[in-house]
Amino acid sequence: MGRKLFILLVILMSLSLIGIIFVQIYFIDNSLSNEEKQFTLNVRRSLSKVSSLVEDKEFKLYTNKYQELLSSGKNPDTTNIRGILLYSYDDISNETTVYQNGILEESFKVPSLFFDIGGLDSLNISRISNQKEIRVFKKSTFDNEVHITPEKTVMQYNTMDEFGKRLFESTYRDLFRNYPIYKRVSAGEISSYLSKQFNENGIDIDFEFAIYDKDLATKVQSNNFELDPVTTMGVPMFLDNKNESNFILYVDFPERKKFLWSSILTMTVLSIVFTLVIILAYTNAIYQIIKQRQISQIKTDFINNMTHEFKTPIATISLALDAMKNPKMINDKEKIDRYLKMIKDENKRMHAQVENVLRISKLERNELNISKDRLKLHDLIEDAVSHVELIVEDRKGYVKCHLNAEKSSVLANETHFTNVLVNILDNAIKYSDDAPRIDVTTENVGNNIILKIADHGNGMTKQVQKKVFEKFYREHTGNVHNVKGHGLGLAYVKQMVEDHQGHVSVESEKGKGSTFIIKLPLIS
Repeated sequence: MGRKLFILLVILMSLSLIGIIFVQIYFIDNSLSNEEKQFTLNVRRSLSKVSSLVEDKEFKLYTNKYQELLSSGKNPDTTNIRGILLYSYDDISNETTVYQNGILEESFKVPSLFFDIGGLDSLNISRISNQKEIRVFKKSTFDNEVHITPEKTVMQYNTMDEFGKRLFESTYRDLFRNYPIYKRVSAGEISSYLSKQFNENGIDIDFEFAIYDKDLATKVQSNNFELDPVTTMGVPMFLDNKNESNFILYVDFPERKKFLWSSILTMTVLSIVFTLVIILAYTNAIYQIIKQRQISQIKTDFINNMTHEFKTPIATISLALDAMKNPKMINDKEKIDRYLKMIKDENKRMHAQVENVLRISKLERNELNISKDRLKLHDLIEDAVSHVELIVEDRKGYVKCHLNAEKSSVLANETHFTNVLVNILDNAIKYSDDAPRIDVTTENVGNNIILKIADHGNGMTKQVQKKVFEKFYREHTGNVHNVKGHGLGLAYVKQMVEDHQGHVSVESEKGKGSTFIIKLPLIS
């Protein structure tokens, strides 16, 4: 995959992921908004129902008192009759029809204490009824006289319930308009009505309420009510004949936000979980793709390096064999021995390179059997230094040991841990353009021994330090063959130190050298 195509795919995938996240956020926000609208609608519906129930209860109470008064048999104080009288004559049937329709209004004056309305001595209560009467008189054809006794009489009497109800309701509203609210309804009644209505509308949370009279709190309220212009909702109560009222029933929900979120909690959690899964999967996919590209590049460099490293000894062996075939060389034992030694050395070199690759592969698969014994780390250090001492002296350098640790007993494999130290020392030599100057220091920290191998060579950048222990990794310097190797030495070092329950790290600055730090647990 080309670099440009890879970048394009990453950009498109990232934009798609961001789009999915924004869609999820919009969906959750929209769901919360819808829940809030539905919640507000249900609350207002409940409040309206409570207001209606309270008014109906009060009206029914005083209507019953009114009916009791009228049915008590008390004579009216005043009576007023209004009516219509119509006459009609039919020539064919010789009948005269008299139609009478009257409205009877009876007024009763009663003490105001009957209705418990303060400030008034008495009230005038009216009863309105309707009386209809139809009489038919027949005229005789023989004597041309009218019979006084009607042939047929139809009478109908109605108490005009609907009209009386409307009239009483209008009067009731006018009379009780300024009546104290605490005498009309109690806080307990309001709380009971609200609880029932809220439960019927699916609102199962705590609430606080209060009835206000012209923006002033009344006695009818819960203990912890606080008026909040943003969250408090209210409806008017006890409307007058102009559909106006001084009383407003307010309700507030202290845990409103929590209740709204709980209604979409499952959906929100699932949405977040699935989104996180997508993000993790996407991040891992991008990481794996980048990692594979890096590994591909590193393996390409490794193959090129390995090919170059094998090419030189193969060519050397080939030339040595050709030289030995020369008839003039057959009797020259000294040159024959020299060429044979050259062939053997180059063969050992190729064998060591192959062993390095196999060894790191076995170590990763836990197939490398490592037996550990009680050893002195200082002895291992001196043995490793002896392996590279001649090379360092040949380049006019030095390796100085500062073995300051009083305790150096560790549980380690002599061969493998010596190889670890040789690898680090070998790198210090190879990456020093001038004469190698290496300092080896040990010290005790707690129950551990700290080993530091410092050089004054080329050093590394921060980016290289992060990858220096990766398998096959080698720093690009323009010419990949200026320092021989395959990028396996430090990977082997890291694997082996960790297998010894230790830790290895590097501190370096470009142009000033590197310090490799190994921390191992001591044994008593």
